[in-house]
Amino acid sequence: MLEGEVVNLRIVEKEDFTQIAEWINNPNFFGEYNPLMQETKTDLEKRFEQGKMFFIEKKDGTKIGFIGQVPLGGPLLEIGYALLPSERGKGYCTEAVKIMVDYLFLSKEMARIQAHIDLGNVASQKVVEKNGFKKEGTQRKCFFVKGEWRDMLLYSILREEWREPKILTKTVPEK
Repeated sequence: MLEGEVVNLRIVEKEDFTQIAEWINNPNFFGEYNPLMQETKTDLEKRFEQGKMFFIEKKDGTKIGFIGQVPLGGPLLEIGYALLPSERGKGYCTEAVKIMVDYLFLSKEMARIQAHIDLGNVASQKVVEKNGFKKEGTQRKCFFVKGEWRDMLLYSILREEWREPKILTKTVPEK
């Protein structure tokens, strides 16, 4: 488990996919900025084989969302995250991203971490900006959401911009 000040990140295990499927299959979970999804636990297992996903948990162990990483090849990764609608706007996601960035730069030989964010999702833009991500540009019509093509902003943080851990003080490198 990766511990922060107000949230912890716990690796999602195979048996946890029931919870993830329940959230993903709920049209209200992702809100207006993500596509409608309907996936089985088997679908989720296949989709997340290539990356790693963590639950975002309050200190009392309550699961309030997830954050994941997907390798893009070489020293590049993309992160994505989602919180229950009732838990948004409380700083939980900002801290979860801070923990994830520390973890990735401390445990992997990463040059860059990136995130795609819907042009209209100002709250998510603030989350990554508070964590040192820089806006690189707009990718036009690159994501299909609820019947229309949406523009996405590409954000990234480079290792040299990160410099040192903000929350995590130590971690064990992955093998």
